Amino acid sequence: MNKLKRDAFLKMGALALLNPLSNGFMLQVARAGTGKSTLLDEDLLKRLQIANDLQVTKLLQTIQRDNVAFSRKIGNDFSILAASYCYPGSTYFHSSEIVSKLEILVLVLTRFQTADGTVNIGNLESPPDTAFLLDLLVGGATLLAKDNFAALVNIKNEIRNIILKGGEALVTGGVHTPNHRWVVSAALAGLNALYPHQKYVDRIEDWLGEGVYIDTDGHYPERSGIYSHVENQALITMGRLLNKPTLFEPVRKNLAMTWYYMEPNGDLVTTDSRRQDQYTGKTIVSFYLHYRYLAIRDCNSNFAAITRMIEGMEGFEKEILEKAFFNFLEEPLLQQTLPAATLPAEHFQKLFTTSSLLRIRKGDTTATLFGGADWPIIIASGRSNSPNFFSYRKGKAILKYIRLSTGFFSMGYFYSNGIRQQGNKFILHNKLNVPYYQPLPQKLRNNKGDYKLSPSVDDRFWNKMDFTNRPVSNVKTQETTITLIEKGGRAELSFEVAGLPDVPVTIELCFMEGGTLTGVMAAGNGNHFLENGNGEYEYGGDKISFGPGAITHKNITAPEGERYSTHFGTLRTEGMHVYLTGKTPFKHTLVIG
Repeated sequence: MNKLKRDAFLKMGALALLNPLSNGFMLQVARAGTGKSTLLDEDLLKRLQIANDLQVTKLLQTIQRDNVAFSRKIGNDFSILAASYCYPGSTYFHSSEIVSKLEILVLVLTRFQTADGTVNIGNLESPPDTAFLLDLLVGGATLLAKDNFAALVNIKNEIRNIILKGGEALVTGGVHTPNHRWVVSAALAGLNALYPHQKYVDRIEDWLGEGVYIDTDGHYPERSGIYSHVENQALITMGRLLNKPTLFEPVRKNLAMTWYYMEPNGDLVTTDSRRQDQYTGKTIVSFYLHYRYLAIRDCNSNFAAITRMIEGMEGFEKEILEKAFFNFLEEPLLQQTLPAATLPAEHFQKLFTTSSLLRIRKGDTTATLFGGADWPIIIASGRSNSPNFFSYRKGKAILKYIRLSTGFFSMGYFYSNGIRQQGNKFILHNKLNVPYYQPLPQKLRNNKGDYKLSPSVDDRFWNKMDFTNRPVSNVKTQETTITLIEKGGRAELSFEVAGLPDVPVTIELCFMEGGTLTGVMAAGNGNHFLENGNGEYEYGGDKISFGPGAITHKNITAPEGERYSTHFGTLRTEGMHVYLTGKTPFKHTLVIG
């Protein structure tokens, strides 16, 4: 640690001891509008203040004139600096060092804001990206607006001009995706609280007039952990700043559902997402402020327990302590102590019918079955197209997914048409029909051979053959059924693939990289075959057994099918891949536990 950072750190610790919020005094805060007195969470506030001051120490070194990359992070940095500047217990309370860095950020914002008030961050002259930025800036600007220190006059005037100019873009600008409507509206709500004007409220009401969609299970339209976080945050902001408590209801519903999507370590299941996170990870940590706000507001014991659980998770310091202090200063409700906590059930079987996703949890053992891809299968943002129909965890040992692919006309991975429950069985099923095409009817022909470019009936490829109007014949069929039975934490998956004989079948298991596999045969490039008997995967002392094996062929190339292979695409992920193979008619039961 260099001398500057060491001195700042020591100063920070000394002032923290002098701070009345950190030396054992029992302070109280009035709950807004109730007259009730509630204790502050002193320990959390002290941790937030120290973590924020450490971030300020870093920013004082990294923010240099003509050397600031323009991104949304500027808004976050602005509000982190503002929080320490305005908080009496901070090492940097009313520090001139912060003033000079705020001035640099204001200059950068002014330089990169376009004539119509928008900014270019990813998208060009984008109202939604402007809203994401303003939402962060408004937090810091709100804190500065309450501080009458003379050194802030110029900064407050400049940031006011930037925010108002951006507000004009949001009053008239459009959006791309469902969550953008509420991001824009939340930014306008914050802007209205700071610089009130009816036009901001009118625009918010116009967007809200479309209705906030939340399905019976608790999904927003995008069924995405990334964007559920965005929508929850926006709806809470509007609800509290515009006195619209009905906007909290979809948030409650989504947060209640999110518990069932959480793995014991905080990871969230994203298999049924319609956005980019269906192939990546997301944790519950980013939902912390939402759980905390509604736990306190509603005196919700389940949400309080989840809040406390998140505080002990990996990522809490980086995502919350280092970034959210200004949120706590802006919204005093977050500063209050949590109500009594009651942890939700850790043993459950929950079927989400709107996305055809089943979650089973027994303590540290979980299983996920998915059959809700959007048909027809189209590779695009906004469509659910993950072929990961099953995943399993036992402590630290993780089976990331199982997929099934066949050589049936290069149709690729198996995708189910939903989930059907039959007693203690959960059934995935799909029937594929692949035709051959007859000549066009005489009345639809032309002597140039110029016909409509259209998709084949099976959506596998396109051609200038006007497939929609062609008679079909020689239709070939393949029917796949996968049945899950859970027994005491063990999963029995029964596979049956019927139709044309001798069609290659491949079952792919992908385990988390870094573990140890035994009982399998290495095949190079991170691939393995389970020829017979059982295999075992071990990670961090936890083990998953799987088997029995089956090998009829060893062709495991291009399992994605023609939709991907024709463009040299792949859905292969990092991990330790194990394959079982066979040929139709194919029947096999795989036990995982």
